[in-house]
Amino acid sequence: MRSPKLCLAACLAAAIATPAGAAAPTGTLKKIADSGTIVIGHRDSAIPFAYLADGSKPAGYSIDLAGKVVEAVRKELGRPNIAVRYALVTGQTRIPLLVNGTIDLECGATTNNAERAQQVDFSVGIFSIGTRLMTHKASGIRDFADLKGKNVVVAAGTTSERILRKMNADANMGLNIVSAKDNGEAFLMLETQRVAAFMSDDAMLYGERAKARVPTDWIVTGTPQSREVYGCMVRKGDTAFKAVVDKALKAVYASGEIERIYQKWFMQPIPPKGLNMNFPMSPEWRALIRKPNDQPAGR
Repeated sequence: MRSPKLCLAACLAAAIATPAGAAAPTGTLKKIADSGTIVIGHRDSAIPFAYLADGSKPAGYSIDLAGKVVEAVRKELGRPNIAVRYALVTGQTRIPLLVNGTIDLECGATTNNAERAQQVDFSVGIFSIGTRLMTHKASGIRDFADLKGKNVVVAAGTTSERILRKMNADANMGLNIVSAKDNGEAFLMLETQRVAAFMSDDAMLYGERAKARVPTDWIVTGTPQSREVYGCMVRKGDTAFKAVVDKALKAVYASGEIERIYQKWFMQPIPPKGLNMNFPMSPEWRALIRKPNDQPAGR
């Protein structure tokens, strides 16, 4: 039988860990509370969403939004000292690392789609894009029909890769589709003339263009092949944690702070070269800000 002193100590510890009137945390919130740390998965070259601006510390639009989630988690747990740790992910590792508990949240440039929703849950949308092409201004390529017989690069594990492979098969275009590790590697292939075009999300293409040696050499072109919505990923079925994430993001939208964050990353000079993407908010993104939801584009 436990002594009264031990029972009192245990009760005091529980009271400190759980704010008065609050239910004990479960799932990811419990994991964060127990470890004292929230682990955020990030990309290293998804400019301007999540990248290593100075070579070491993650920065970007999605990283700023993840920071708002961290603030909300600290408040939810009553633990202002919860630490933040960043873990590098790629297009191929981001879901496995979330599912196995290595990371707690992934905020980058991840499209919310039905296939991924079988493995993870998504927050309300954090961005809206269209999938297009980037090519040299002198290439003569202005739309997808102009790609016939050419080398085209995509980042592995992206929806652009799936769309382009299907287009190639359906239209018998004779494309040589090259899969790069990430957008940074894909643009390097384009810039060094190993491929004729690079397909990705339009905002990502503008981000890669911004870090080019001569940005004005490159154009973003082509009819959008899909409309997509990015979301932050959380573990599937973890409704308590998802509710905290969604509430934090909706508060940023409702307060108008999203305008400041957007201007900072898309309409002002950004690292590493101090170039301005000049990428105004799309009507689709403004509509999503007004009425946030966690559905894929078109739903």
